Order: sequence, then structure tokens, then C-alpha cells
Amino acid sequence: MRLQYAKAVVRVARALLRWSALDLSRQSGVGTATIQRMEVMEGVPAGNVKTLISLKNALEAAGVQFLGSPDNAPGVCLTRVEKNTDMRRGKDDN
Repeated sequence: MRLQYAKAVVRVARALLRWSALDLSRQSGVGTATIQRMEVMEGVPAGNVKTLISLKNALEAAGVQFLGSPDNAPGVCLTRVEKNTDMRRGKDDN
């Protein structure tokens, strides 16, 4: 995941899963404040590669697939719905 578009992709992936920043934090081990800060700031702080990998791994484990490339149609889709995907309610809606 390239740093320039990471914040938008993470935000969209969370929306697909209906996860809050806290939900993603629990699944990835990345602090909630770090996730929120990353999603709203311009650019991504240096030394953030390990954080992005943790976020990407957690999202992929929940069924998110990363599409395209940073320069050509970047995006995400949901490839499968895991039980308890909607972390806030403890159930999925399917």
C-alpha cells in the first residue's frame, strides 16, 4: 500500500466493514489516535510503513481486497463477510 493514498483507502475499507477506528485499532494493534490522525492529516508521517502494514493485514484478514495501484484506479472491495464483521453490534447484518 503506497503512503500517498493510504488514508483514503483505509477510511473506505473501514466503511465497507462498518468498523470504527476503535474496531480497526483492536484488530490491527495500531492506536486509535494514530488511525484517526492518519486519516485526516495531509501526507503520512515518515516511519509509518510498519503501521500501514499492520492496518492492511487486519483489513485483509477481515475480507478487504486492495485493488489497482496508487497510480491506476486505487480502491478496495469486500471479498467475503466474516462473522462479527460489524464489530459495534457483534454481528453482521446478513
